[in-house]
Amino acid sequence: MPGTHKRAVVVGAGPNGLAAAIALAQAGLKVEVFEAEPQPGGGARTLPLTLPGFLHDFGSAVHPMALASPFFSTLPLQDYGLEWIQPSAPVAHPLDDGTAVILERDLGEAEAALGSDGKHWRRAFGPFAQHWPQLAPEVLRPVSLFPRHPFLMARLGLMGFPSAIAFAHFRFGSVRTKALFAGLAAHSILALDEPLTAAFGIMFAATAHAVGWPIPKGGAQSITNALCAYLKTLGGEVHTSARVNQLAELGQFDTALCDVTPRQLLALAGERFSSGYRRALEQYQYGPGVFKVDYALSSPIPWKAKECLRSATVHIGGTLEEISVSEDAMRHGRIAERPFVLLAQPTLFDPTRAPAGKHIAWAYCHVPNGSRENMLPRIEAQIERFAPGFADCILRRHVFSPASLEAMDANLIGGDIGGGLMSFSQFLFRPTRHFYATSAPDIFICSSSTPPGGGVHGMCGYNAAKLALKRL
Repeated sequence: MPGTHKRAVVVGAGPNGLAAAIALAQAGLKVEVFEAEPQPGGGARTLPLTLPGFLHDFGSAVHPMALASPFFSTLPLQDYGLEWIQPSAPVAHPLDDGTAVILERDLGEAEAALGSDGKHWRRAFGPFAQHWPQLAPEVLRPVSLFPRHPFLMARLGLMGFPSAIAFAHFRFGSVRTKALFAGLAAHSILALDEPLTAAFGIMFAATAHAVGWPIPKGGAQSITNALCAYLKTLGGEVHTSARVNQLAELGQFDTALCDVTPRQLLALAGERFSSGYRRALEQYQYGPGVFKVDYALSSPIPWKAKECLRSATVHIGGTLEEISVSEDAMRHGRIAERPFVLLAQPTLFDPTRAPAGKHIAWAYCHVPNGSRENMLPRIEAQIERFAPGFADCILRRHVFSPASLEAMDANLIGGDIGGGLMSFSQFLFRPTRHFYATSAPDIFICSSSTPPGGGVHGMCGYNAAKLALKRL
């Protein structure tokens, strides 16, 4: 669409909003992005939350999907300051015997490390890792009846539909390997006995072997800054501290893409939608929330299993059975006494994020949506369980309840970091059966409430932008 005078507006400067803006600007549209917060990025922001010199990721810290994204990989983001750092191992999973299960990036090394389960691990996840360039475009878009790689997708469908518990017990014999897989599958923020939870474990294992679980030097803000800088070269503009209450405030536009969840979309433009579409948005289900803590530390975390220092990501939860109990409680509105905790320790690999010799970490657990329970004692008890003396390393904490997360990012409804519950129906049709389209022909939704869902990959925005361009 070279030379066009068409105007596009994008509400929200998270990774999806910026991806949508870039795709529209690449097509020649005049693009303006409006961000409510003073700093662009949404869940991909880096902020001084504790002490001077300590830079913390507000949301995501480890970014396999950003590196694996079919759209981001086409952009020259490295020319705008984005530098990836690969820890020596994607994931560490400590156990009560003082050891840890380490997921090696290399498939051969993973096979050797997992002992008797090694060949089963390689057989299960190797094909997806080896064919990631073909798999990624298929899984990072709406489910299609006519995939471009039908045999690969059929394999994923057959293996991924069962529950994570069923998958682990069928595939693996070792308690250690089952625990490792449970930690991967728990990223689904579902109970591990629910269908499709195996698919989440499969995808996270595949990315670990295909691209690793890297961190961006300087924090998640580096991704956002690179996207904004590249957008600027295309003529796009990003307006911060520019909260939009009604799309009508933005004047005339040819297309509008909204990086918001259904609740905000109704507030922005509900009067433009049909009654049926409004009802569909009103019925959209949000998922559980998270309770998050950012730490400024005097030293690295003193893990009993020193192997945990090889990874920026540590899954804390013990066995598959224990993780299952934790996630089942969360899914059914209860508080887990021993919650599954996801922990990131980026300064082991990126010392630019803290003063010399000091460190940062963040940790979060899953809680019922909007929970007011203080999970700090439970989170720290879980960390101490595998890293005695952790409390002595803490210089300062910053605690985010579900409500305070939502106050920092309006898309995090009740602390829901995934843009909505990933139930079977909302896995297939998200937020409605029209995906990115609304009943208004010039308004589209491009947040993680659309396929493929949460994560810093930009594909929700890219997919929505391609549809908007097709309509134009």
